[in-house]
Amino acid sequence: MLVKDYMTTRLVTVEMDDTLETVRDIFQHTGFHHLLVVESGSVVGVLSDRDLLRHLSPYVGTTSETTRDAATLHKHVHQVMTRKPITLAPESELAEVLEKFRQKEVTCLPVVDAHSNRVVGLVTWRDMLKLMSAVLLPPLAEATDTPRGA
Repeated sequence: MLVKDYMTTRLVTVEMDDTLETVRDIFQHTGFHHLLVVESGSVVGVLSDRDLLRHLSPYVGTTSETTRDAATLHKHVHQVMTRKPITLAPESELAEVLEKFRQKEVTCLPVVDAHSNRVVGLVTWRDMLKLMSAVLLPPLAEATDTPRGA
């Protein structure tokens, strides 16, 4: 089982100088949980929705918002992103994906073309959970559909 067969290819990327306000809007309108940070087409970082929440004031958009709170929206992606993300090749085995999630405690792994270093996809822990559910749950459902005592 190869990464290229299970990776997400619908990606949203941002640049290092984009603001957290832009990132917040993207997260709110796309439902994505990870954005890839690119520079000249190559992935240089990852920004998750959790990273965003960690760096925004909890008072942004409330009646208690101050100028200082609103200023957190003007921070730039490069100030809060995870740099030098761990990447995979499209031909990587899914076992490698699971091992990297376990060892590195990351929630997504960008997939890059080995020749151009351009991002071609993304694998998240949610993708792996969906795959494991598809593999494991049908046999469980069949087992529970059998009448007791039969």
